This record gives sequence, C-alpha cells and structure tokens, in this order.
Amino acid sequence: MRWNKKLILFLGTIIVSVAIVFFVKNNAFIYNTPVGHVEDVQVLSKVLQEDNFGNKDYIVRQRLKIRILNGKQRNKLLNVNNEYSLSQATDLKYRTGQDVLLHFNYRKGHVAGTTITDLKRDVPLTILATIAISLLVLMGITGLRALFSLLLNTVLFFIAVEIDVQQEGFGVLAIFSILAGIFSLITLTLVLGWNKKMLVSFLTTVVGTFSAIIIGMIVFKITHNGGLHFETMEYVTQNPEPLFLAEIILGSLGAVMDESTDIIVSLAKLRKENPTISMKQLWISGRNIGKTIMGPLLNVLFMIFMSDTFSMMVLYLRNGNGWGYSFSMNMELGFVQSLISGIGIVLTVPIASWLVGIFFKKGAVRNA
Repeated sequence: MRWNKKLILFLGTIIVSVAIVFFVKNNAFIYNTPVGHVEDVQVLSKVLQEDNFGNKDYIVRQRLKIRILNGKQRNKLLNVNNEYSLSQATDLKYRTGQDVLLHFNYRKGHVAGTTITDLKRDVPLTILATIAISLLVLMGITGLRALFSLLLNTVLFFIAVEIDVQQEGFGVLAIFSILAGIFSLITLTLVLGWNKKMLVSFLTTVVGTFSAIIIGMIVFKITHNGGLHFETMEYVTQNPEPLFLAEIILGSLGAVMDESTDIIVSLAKLRKENPTISMKQLWISGRNIGKTIMGPLLNVLFMIFMSDTFSMMVLYLRNGNGWGYSFSMNMELGFVQSLISGIGIVLTVPIASWLVGIFFKKGAVRNA
C-alpha cells in the first residue's frame, strides 16, 4: 500500500510537470508582446573581423522565416533579418524551432518592419523549476517544508527590495539585516521545528554572520576602503558600500546556517546519548565536525562569488589588460565577499559549540 502511494505520487508529479511545461510552451496567447516561431533560417553572409589585440570574430547575417503565434498577425509569415557575432557577446544566433519575442514597426497602420527583441525564455526556466519542485515534492514532508520556506523567503526578499527602492537606498543595511534574521527564523523553524535546537541554531547563525560583517566593517573603516573599487558594482544608484555589505549578509547566510545546524544537531544528539559529556569534550567534538564542513563550504562560496565575474575577467584579459587590473576591476569585490563569509564560517564553529554547552546542560536535553 505504501509503495502504491509513492508510485501514484511519482506518476502524478511527472504528469503535472509535463502538463505545466506543455502549457508554457504554448502560452503565446497570454502575451501582449508579439511572439513568433522560427520556421526556417538562412545564412546570408559571414564576414571576418579583427581588433587591435588580434582577437578575431565573425559577423553573420541571417534571414529568418517567422510565423506569428498571437495577436492580429497570428499565423502570418514574416522574413526578418538578424545579425550576430560568433562570440555572441552582445547578440544571439537564432535557430529553427525557437520561439522569439518581436517588435512591430508600424507605418500608416500597417506593419512596416519587424525586429527580434529576445528569445522567449520561459520554457527552459519552467523545466528547471518543475524539476526542482518535483524533487522536493517527492521528498515528502521535508521537501514540502523546504519548498514552502523557499517560496516564503522569495516573497519576503522582493518585499525588502521594494522597500529599499521606496526608501531610495536609505537604511539598506538595516532592511536586509532584518530580512536575514527573518530568513533564518523561518527556515530553521520549518526544518528543525520550534524547539531548543532551532533556537540555538538561530542564535549561532545570527551571531556568526553579523560578527563577520562587523569585523569587515572595522577593517573597511581602518583602511578607509583602500583598494576596494565599489564603483565597479553595476548599475548602483545608491551608496554602494552598505549595499555591498547587504550582499555579503545574504550570500553567506545560507552557508553559516547550514554549518551551524549540522554542528548543533550533532552535538545535541551527542549530549543526549552521553549526558555526562564535559564542556571540553563538546567543544572538541564541535571543532572536529566544523573541520569537516568548513572546507567544502568555503570553496562553494568562493566559487559562487568569483564565477559571477568570470566572463568579464576573460573579456578584460582578451583586450590587453593585465592580470592585476583585470582582477581589481572584476573579481576583487567577490574575493572580499568570500573572505568575510569565510570569517563567518570559521567563527560559527566555536560559537555553536559554546552555545550548545550553555543551552544543552547535563540532564536538560529531553525536550531538545
């Protein structure tokens, strides 16, 4: 009976996922923007270009036969020209079978020209989202809690962004600091339940994260932000330093929360199984657990922060800039973010061990 329920859940999840993807694939009718389907592609020309640094690229001209999928022009066939570079740094190559978003140029009430504005990208995004959600659903109650936490935190994040925009950047650090605390409280409550382990994990996460931020702020103050190019933060229309610190808080929060939860749950279980264990032994056990977790977490955060600017780093190097200048203009802030986050990860180990020793005293673990 149990296996039948799992099989029904599995098949139901697949059927619903396929239905959602099929709907999104054919949802052009809900778009106000004209949507077209590329029926055929012809290459008109291919011209070699070379810059002063010896970088070579080709400029390719395409003629696309596009069938309109929505609006008054539905089912009408149009020929649209497109020009792209083989590197596709700032443009796109279109292929047969793709759906694209269009812009009509009208003259005297008639379509005088058509321009492709972008690909219709909702299908691949929907596929990825349905795969992730399906896996969480198949995990049962634990996965559903994680999914609910993710959705709730996403809504809260957009609310915080809207508040920041309305405040025109005033108090951005306070806004996202409060948001980080709410994120932690919601996630840990749903994962661990409302108990002592949740409380200790929450305190460890908050103390570990903000201790690292305070250390970073002190260093910035002493060095007068020397060597930090906040001006390289793209499209920032407010004071970049507090926004940078807010990025660090949100970026490192998950890693610190994951580490603190692992350590505290393990130490609480150890205390429960051996009520006479000393504070020193708990401390050593927490340190040993932290050692096995810190390395992977530090590397994951480092790769996340650095990979975001990897493409621009390559572009700078390909255009004749030195390694030092390219690094400072692209990867430096990400490197600083990973260092401050690393401080928080390292501090979490003694903080978690110490708080477990305080809250999970001998004989006080029954309701943990």
